[in-house]
Amino acid sequence: MKSPFNKLALPTRAVAFAAAAVLAVTACSAGSSTSSGSSPGGDQSLSIGLVAEPASLDFTTTDGAAIPQALLGNVYESLVKQDDSGKIVPSLAKSWTVSPDRKTYTFDLVDNAKFTNDKPFTASDAVFSINRVKTAWTTSLKAAMDVVSGVKALSPTQLEVTLSKPSNDWLFRMTTRIGAMFSESGVSALATQPIGTGPYKFSKWTRGDSIVMERNDAYWGSKPFFKQITLKYFKDPTALNNALLTGTINVIGTVQAPEALSQFTSNDKYQVIEGTTNGEVLLSFNNSRPVFKDVRTRQAIRMAIDHKALLDTCFAGRGKLIGSMVPPTDPWYEDLTSIAPYDLAKAKSMLQASGAAGKTLLLRLPTLPYATSCGQVVKSQLEQAGLKVKIDPQEFPAAWLNTVFKNADYDMSIIAHVEPRDLGAVFNATYYTRYDDPTLQQYLAAADSGDEAAQVDNMKKAARRLSEQAAGDWLFLLPNLIVADKDIKGLPQNAITENFDLSKLAR
Repeated sequence: MKSPFNKLALPTRAVAFAAAAVLAVTACSAGSSTSSGSSPGGDQSLSIGLVAEPASLDFTTTDGAAIPQALLGNVYESLVKQDDSGKIVPSLAKSWTVSPDRKTYTFDLVDNAKFTNDKPFTASDAVFSINRVKTAWTTSLKAAMDVVSGVKALSPTQLEVTLSKPSNDWLFRMTTRIGAMFSESGVSALATQPIGTGPYKFSKWTRGDSIVMERNDAYWGSKPFFKQITLKYFKDPTALNNALLTGTINVIGTVQAPEALSQFTSNDKYQVIEGTTNGEVLLSFNNSRPVFKDVRTRQAIRMAIDHKALLDTCFAGRGKLIGSMVPPTDPWYEDLTSIAPYDLAKAKSMLQASGAAGKTLLLRLPTLPYATSCGQVVKSQLEQAGLKVKIDPQEFPAAWLNTVFKNADYDMSIIAHVEPRDLGAVFNATYYTRYDDPTLQQYLAAADSGDEAAQVDNMKKAARRLSEQAAGDWLFLLPNLIVADKDIKGLPQNAITENFDLSKLAR
């Protein structure tokens, strides 16, 4: 799913806001130990605090952004990846060419990568991985591979992929989780034992607490600094903050209580990083419900929400108001907040006209701090406009994913969709938003098949169409807020990919 604020994201593709990690009990204390021999970081360990623990380690069958946040780029690698600016750059493919008709991609692969089960990575593994998306994946993200009509190994180090039609989106999607490369002999236990070619290898998962990664000393590329990194998950933002203050963890990967940042900004022991993300905090509507069939109801809800007041109240004013499903880091971004400005009187009038006034809407919220906090503000503001709102907390990820994301048993929800360029993935008839709009699909198709200018133009049209039709309400864009020990290096200024790159971290 572009998942929720587990950076699921989730599930963007569902959604989520994810994040938390700490040093395992058996590991060295945070920041302890010194370098030894030629190992990049000696025996040093690092502990990162996050929120929204994965429901599984298998992102081929389970939605949620927490899984690729931990594993993509760290355990699993793709043929291509995004750099810090969003540009597509080499990874397991050291170069590639595209045919004049834009339908055939030829990749030249690195020749020294191997999986952590000691199997070499070859073009046959790439063929297996791409085909497996179409045959074995069960998440909605698999649709991005439908455009592939053929894939074959030209040699152990050369791969040819043929598309049924030109697609601007396909190569970009190969930087995301659907581009992950798997070993054919290493997919029998993906939910608990991931096997990849990356700089780290999965070591241990203590459910409800932490995931431990160990440095892959046989990695084909540059070796990471830290020998061990533990991702520890916190449901309570105060506990997350206290873990850093007491030295239990070294990094807060995603700040959940921005109003408490002053305790870190005023202390020279810590550094605070603030940038941007792809994380659109979406007030989603179940567009298959009769109450949302009338566009006036959807538009009224958007106008009934004072977005600035909401941001100030539930996220300490951190973040950005955007008015659409497009963050400023995308080439087709436009500020669309003026489409549905706060107007309580007009909202009341439109709810009366649509017949929704006085109706009770079920707001099912994942048990994530930002969703819980912002949900209370949404409830208050919508009730001022004449609606009744019943909040129903859903344990995250399991209950929320099953009830809301999978079964669409809800009227409204709040989740951060953090997968990149997820507009079309989130708003379609089969996704949990149940948004069926042929005009939107026409814009998306034209954007995918046209040249660069046509792509930008049609994606702008698609974003505007969503906003004008009020397919949902974009409460705000999450900031990238990280707090860490002063000496930690390599932390991302912006979080615009699905993964938290552990290989860049150092002390």
